[in-house]
Amino acid sequence: RLSCIRNNVWLACFGVISAGLAVLSSFGLLLFCGVPFVITVANAPFLILGVGVDDMFIMIASWEQSLRKKDKPDVNFLLGETYSEAALSVTITTLTDVLAFFIGTWTAFPSVRSFCLYTGTAFVFCYVYTMTFFGAIIVLNHKREQGNRHWLTCMPVGAGKDQAEKSCLYNACCVGNCSGQSSQPESEHPMSVFFTKYYGPFLTNKWIKPLVVLLYGVYLGSSIYGCTQIREGIDLRNLANDDSYVIPYYDDNDKYFSAYGPRVMVVVTESVDYWNETVRLGIENCTQDLE
Repeated sequence: RLSCIRNNVWLACFGVISAGLAVLSSFGLLLFCGVPFVITVANAPFLILGVGVDDMFIMIASWEQSLRKKDKPDVNFLLGETYSEAALSVTITTLTDVLAFFIGTWTAFPSVRSFCLYTGTAFVFCYVYTMTFFGAIIVLNHKREQGNRHWLTCMPVGAGKDQAEKSCLYNACCVGNCSGQSSQPESEHPMSVFFTKYYGPFLTNKWIKPLVVLLYGVYLGSSIYGCTQIREGIDLRNLANDDSYVIPYYDDNDKYFSAYGPRVMVVVTESVDYWNETVRLGIENCTQDLE
């Protein structure tokens, strides 16, 4: 926003900080519990940041809608309305993400198991911080706006006779707009108007409902079929660059040696007297039996 009062730069920054706190809390807890930290876990913060910022937008949008329900709403009413609208959406999103990653902990790959455990735990902390820490930040930011304070310095600003003679740049940076008048809450966002007045009624039309159910049935059936076709494993070609010498090696290996099956290795796990001829013959006989 161009208004120096309605600008929510700090609100956005603390939304990102909230996701960062979730990463620190989850990583610290799991490291304290002795869960192995593998290099793939380093990608988890980007996932947490995406979900955390999404939850932040939902909270802010619900707060803005709550502001329009009363002429002079108090903080308790605003926060209650915000959580009643946003908490359900944020909770469902968190539950599905946590469930998906905790299911991933059943895999046989230790690195994937660690990654899913770290990420799923971070989603739980992200939800906690969004519902507590970020909600408090929204209230503090609202009090700053109510006090007509600057977004950066938090110093009171206002329009007066002395501001009327100031330049447009001064009024925009220190008052809120070029006219020198105190900024007012904006009207409803066009995207909210679209979903409320057009998309919602279209989706709840009696002719559209059966179509939605049919499409969801097709989607659900194709998803179940896709789950039956999933194979656990990894193609080692995908771990190398396209111009790497590893690619033709695996291609030739599959072309010329795939018919022989995988390599078989035998490991002797105890101390053996290799100088003893009888023992050596026993090992040779074992090798011949395996062949």
